[in-house]
Amino acid sequence: MTLTPEAARTYELDRRHVFHSWSAQANLDPMVITRAQGSHVWDGHGTKLLDFSSQLVNTNIGHQHPRVVEAIAEQARRLATIAPQHANDQRAEAARLIAERTPGDLNRIFFTNGGADANEHAVRMARLVTGRPKVLTRYRSYHGGTQTAINLTGDPRRWPNDNGTAGVVHFFGPYLYRSHFHAETEEQECARALEHLEQVIEFEGAQTIAAVLLEAIPGTAGIMIPPPGYLAGVRELCDRHGIVLIADEVMTGFGRTGAWFVTADEGVVPDLLTFAKGVNSGYVPLGGVAISDHISDHFGHRPYPGGLTYSGHPLACAAAVAAISAMDEEGIVDNARRIGSEVLGPELAKLADRHASVGEVRGRGVFWAIELVSDPVRRTAIAPPGGSSPVMTELFATAKRLGLLPFTNSNRIHLVPPCTITEAETREGLDIVDAVLDRADELVTEQP
Repeated sequence: MTLTPEAARTYELDRRHVFHSWSAQANLDPMVITRAQGSHVWDGHGTKLLDFSSQLVNTNIGHQHPRVVEAIAEQARRLATIAPQHANDQRAEAARLIAERTPGDLNRIFFTNGGADANEHAVRMARLVTGRPKVLTRYRSYHGGTQTAINLTGDPRRWPNDNGTAGVVHFFGPYLYRSHFHAETEEQECARALEHLEQVIEFEGAQTIAAVLLEAIPGTAGIMIPPPGYLAGVRELCDRHGIVLIADEVMTGFGRTGAWFVTADEGVVPDLLTFAKGVNSGYVPLGGVAISDHISDHFGHRPYPGGLTYSGHPLACAAAVAAISAMDEEGIVDNARRIGSEVLGPELAKLADRHASVGEVRGRGVFWAIELVSDPVRRTAIAPPGGSSPVMTELFATAKRLGLLPFTNSNRIHLVPPCTITEAETREGLDIVDAVLDRADELVTEQP
């Protein structure tokens, strides 16, 4: 198919001038997106695609939600920008709405531009409050692309940037399908993962550890749902050793799992909680740190040494106020939970039974992963960690050709549509996924 003239010019200018993230520039062939609405996007050929990626798992309220678009426009007409040392109504209201939904006493909000700098500042706060240098994070995690955040990350994207001196120690979290602990049940996996973390704390020296930082549910690493009791167990270990618990809810927050926050759903209160993405569905860049009282009190009479020019930008905060209000009034979080429990969960279980290439499906709400294997007995992944393979490239192309835009990583297809997706749209997407998995079965069979 031929690109429209406008899309062709966009493509030509992009390839001439734009430097893309996480990519070898000469190998790129980016898809041109010309418009979007609800659960769909349109490419430069005019093809309509059902967006099961939510772009980068952030358009929780779907594309072009009229209430949020109008809030941004109205704010731009009234007060387009203002320096962060001044109070503004949208930042104050956004902070109130967020604090009301976070668990426990996370009553103060420090606004950032996104998730990476939210994690950077949360770690800085933990180190300043405790006076300790180390942070423990999981293998199979992602915390952002800035210097501290990429060192905190536990997937292969860290390697080219890893300076080895950032005071970061990685540990294994629970992942029963590929258990590091030779567990056979969720209960065993939980107990052994917590025992492992306790040993890491002991051998690193609890008195040297400022924080444990973990994604409430690891996202790009594979959507591994923590077994019951794991997050509470990490909270107890942190309490016992005076360690700050930082929950990274950048991807899981604001409805993605069918709850406002996973930690709140699990009855766990972290000391710091980082967010971004779904807070305003990425309509204007925004992230932040929700701060417990005892952390914020530390800076009551001493300056916090950090800030950003665009902290609490009024356009971004106006979008957050509108997005959170819409999620409340339109039942969007409940919709995500219902779609997960009544449609995605049951139907993906059927697909797993029907397709030999599916090793496991797992998820919650509108946050699901299909793990693809060439050998279900040995659980041989069809692509390496942090990489791809000809099979995965073919499967993505197949999905797109059939009208679906999924999110793929390593050997997994992630199904992460907007929280606003309808049951009919979900079933339409699953029919395409079924066809993609037919092709996966064929390709796996053809491999030597």
